[in-house]
This record gives sequence, structure tokens and C-alpha cells, in this order.
Amino acid sequence: MKARLRKLWESRSPRDRVIIAVLAAVVGLALYLSLVQSAYRARAQLGSSVSVLRTQALRLDADANELARARAAPAAPAPQSDLRTQVQAQAGAAGLARALLRIDARDANQVQVVFGSVAFADWLAWVATLQAQHIRLDTSRIEALTTPGLVSITATLTRARSQ
Repeated sequence: MKARLRKLWESRSPRDRVIIAVLAAVVGLALYLSLVQSAYRARAQLGSSVSVLRTQALRLDADANELARARAAPAAPAPQSDLRTQVQAQAGAAGLARALLRIDARDANQVQVVFGSVAFADWLAWVATLQAQHIRLDTSRIEALTTPGLVSITATLTRARSQ
């Protein structure tokens, strides 16, 4: 193959060889310039995204520092008010007081509540509110009533202990 190309090259006149060499140089230069231009455009695009990425990195560092500070802070102590009073007040605030049949304090950190007819979704939202106040659901017995969505509930609530 190499010998064939050499023979083909030598069969050309010196003028043709010069023209072919000049054309090859022009094509090579055009390819080089297009490569340089695309690299310059890519560099400009990357340069603009670097500042955005630096800003995001600074924001992530600040968030990480805030998270570390929050984890290092001592846990907020659970309020030591009367648990029965607190649960009853939360039931009233959630609009469940009319369905609350009984609330008995077993001890300072545990109460038993009995609801006659309450919407299950409302009761779940109320339990979530209590959990945000460090009062957890210990046990429960839920019975569906004939009306769809209504249940009767007997539950034991316990104040979460500090760690």
C-alpha cells in the first residue's frame, strides 16, 4: 500500500505536488481553526457555569455547617406540664373534644384516651401533632363504625423520654 501511494505521488508533476501539499495544509489549518474555535466556545460556557457551581458549593457548605450546629445542639426538653391537660387541650384545638369520651391519667407520663366517633383522618393528624410535641402513641385499638371514615378509638399516649 505504501509503495502504491509513493508511486502515485511520484507520478504527479512537481506543480501538482505543490498544489496537493498547499491544499492539504489549508485543510489542516481549517480543521485546526475549527478545533480551536469549538474549544474556545466550550471554555466560555464552562467559565460561566463555574461561578454558578461555586455559589452552590458555598451554599452547600453553609447548609452543612448549619446541620452540624443543629445536630450538636442539645435536644429540647419535653414540656413537663400535666400530660392529661396537654392532651385534652390538643384535642380541643384539633376539634376532637366533642368525640373525646374519656381521658384518664395512668401516671405523670401516660394517659389513656377514648374517642366515641371520630374521623380517622382527623385522629391521625392529631396524633402527628402530638408527636411533634414529644408525645407518642404507645398502644391503640381502633374499630370501624358503620359510617364510612368514622372510627372509635381507645389509645394510650406516652410522653417521650429525653435521651
